[in-house]
Amino acid sequence: MENEVSKIFGIRAIIEAINSGKTISKVFLQKDLSGHLFSELNTLIKKHNIASSFVPVEKLNRLSKNSNHQGVVAQTSAIDFIDLEDLIADTLEKTTTPLFLLLDKISDVRNFGAIIRTAECTGVDGIIVQKHGSAPVNGDTVKTSAGAVFNVPICKVEHIKDAIFQLQAADIQLVAATEKTDKLIYDIDLTVPTAIVMGSEDRGINPSILKIVTHKAKLPLLGEIASLNVSVACGAFLYEATRQRLKS
Repeated sequence: MENEVSKIFGIRAIIEAINSGKTISKVFLQKDLSGHLFSELNTLIKKHNIASSFVPVEKLNRLSKNSNHQGVVAQTSAIDFIDLEDLIADTLEKTTTPLFLLLDKISDVRNFGAIIRTAECTGVDGIIVQKHGSAPVNGDTVKTSAGAVFNVPICKVEHIKDAIFQLQAADIQLVAATEKTDKLIYDIDLTVPTAIVMGSEDRGINPSILKIVTHKAKLPLLGEIASLNVSVACGAFLYEATRQRLKS
């Protein structure tokens, strides 16, 4: 269950939260909502590039447990996100062989939390997610990550492709986890500056992203099932990077 302090109800309350600098992960808006305050809120949502969606009032009732939500419920983030440029610069000051993780629209909060936990355990320097279409950092994420979410810098970007270009400009190779290749992850040198890209639970990595990464790699699957859970696959990739780096 989500942590109750991760939600804000009411138009005015959410406007004030945004104006005060509170990190909002997503805003749920009642369909056909109108009025001056709503217009002000909608303007702020667009100005700050906050993810939002229009939903039936029944969902708002569930999210707020029938509180006086005024047609709007916002989910706040348990953490503050870091700017990508700062993340890259700060990391390169500390190490010559950074390890980053890019998540292309991982939408399940429990998968997200499990990935963050493994990333923390394997020394990942930062996690990069897309603002729209990605799982929020909420109570479930914090719980599933066992608190690791507070130890790993997380960056939100408008587009994963732009993040890839920035990382490549910093001489960081991009390794995409995909079955659309003959190369195994064990054949990739992960001892150099690396960012591993994991795809969404249902669609994998966007084809347009696969076209611009440095390497594509997969895990061997010896059974009848054609794929692994994304958090499990991510763990296998990260621990292969760990194995290579410890060995070197």
